[in-house]
Amino acid sequence: MAQKSNKQSKRMDTPMSEKSRPVRSKKSAGIGLPLEGSGTLRLPAVAKQVPFPIEALAPKVRQQTPAVGQRATRPDGRLHGLGQTKYIDDISFPGMLYCKIKRAGISSALIKKIDTSEALAMPGVMAIITGKDIPVNSYGPSIKDQPVLADDRVFHAGDGVAAVAAVTEQIAQEALEKIKVEYEPMPAVYDPFEAMKDSAHKVHAPASNIYATKLIKKGDVEKGFRESYRIFEDTFSTQMVEHVPLEPHCSIAAWDANGRLTIHSTLGRITLGRTDMARTLQLPLSRIRMVATIVGGNFGGKNEITQEPALAVLSKITGRPVKGTFTRVEEFIATTTRHPINMHYKTGVAKDGRILARKVRLVLDGGAYCSWSETTLGKACILSPGPYNIEHVHAEAFVVYTNKTMTGAMRGFGAPQVCFAYESHMDDIAEALNIDPLEIRLRNAFHEGSSSPTGQVLHSVVVKDSLLQAAERFGWKEIR
Repeated sequence: MAQKSNKQSKRMDTPMSEKSRPVRSKKSAGIGLPLEGSGTLRLPAVAKQVPFPIEALAPKVRQQTPAVGQRATRPDGRLHGLGQTKYIDDISFPGMLYCKIKRAGISSALIKKIDTSEALAMPGVMAIITGKDIPVNSYGPSIKDQPVLADDRVFHAGDGVAAVAAVTEQIAQEALEKIKVEYEPMPAVYDPFEAMKDSAHKVHAPASNIYATKLIKKGDVEKGFRESYRIFEDTFSTQMVEHVPLEPHCSIAAWDANGRLTIHSTLGRITLGRTDMARTLQLPLSRIRMVATIVGGNFGGKNEITQEPALAVLSKITGRPVKGTFTRVEEFIATTTRHPINMHYKTGVAKDGRILARKVRLVLDGGAYCSWSETTLGKACILSPGPYNIEHVHAEAFVVYTNKTMTGAMRGFGAPQVCFAYESHMDDIAEALNIDPLEIRLRNAFHEGSSSPTGQVLHSVVVKDSLLQAAERFGWKEIR
């Protein structure tokens, strides 16, 4: 062991204050020395604990976050403002190759043959892979139903069937045209209600197209309808929505000499992505490093892997870093979108506008793969009755496969769709009963101690306060 320096020794020998220094007998300090007195032995052997001089005070209610309402500077604000932020497309490595993925262009088909020989013969093309080159060719947050590259089946037009690594993006793009794929078209289903029929084409045969359901019951909805003054019914629907971030999906894969993989990626959930990479590549987590780059827009659309396993395989084959950047077209056809939902509402109300019963039926179009549909389904169903005190509730939801672009995570996870439906429904009821739209909401809104449709007792409820403040600031009474 290295000897301590003189400086360290001096610091350690510095005498403690008289208040905190333990008192020892001379015998305890030096062997063979006489004791000063028997009373010395009763003195404490250790220093007394001294409280920290600053007493921790409990914050006052609603004052726990004094920064709220104050101006705050973002740590990355200066670089953003100067245009000096380094996004993933600004990153490159020596010898880096570029990847492009050939898309199926057909929504339902068997893959009979893939001929890559002509593309491989092109100068600058370093490697081409298909689904057979992916160790475990499936992934997904819950159901592992999505291939990295379609192997024997195509489930929607945006499916990738082959990936090319070349010295430039232009060469990689040109090589896609040289890849010949022979398809055998199969039946397809695009309407979620058709997909629910027993006779419908099964997207992931032989499994049912209905792959997740949710049911919430509270009270007796039929009894509530019988006691209602009037019953209102209507159907609402929302469309498929793409996130359209300014920055498209992009990742870079590279291996080191010890067989460890590093992925630089725009993924918003790198820990989940790392787990998926370990599974698809059959690697231990300890050999995979995911580096999150500054994300130029996510909104939920970058919550899961897309091309990363293909980039990793190409990088392994070529021994060089491989970068893949989606085109704007790929963002629309090969990444997740917001769920289109068909929402049927039946509501029974009293004469004064109080809601007595509400029955909701939701059908979510999940597209070709599950992705985050199970989470979205549950949240949409739970929130579908709205933030209102309703004694009798029956809400059911279904999510189904279709041969369309897959749906997944997007801001709200099903909440914006049902919010549009139940608030539109409330406006229609208010108009029919000649009740002010604000007033009908105040009569029905959750309050402190209300019970949600799932039986949760609610606390710190400020729905009515928020409505009243918004109405005052907006000048609701003046414009009515």
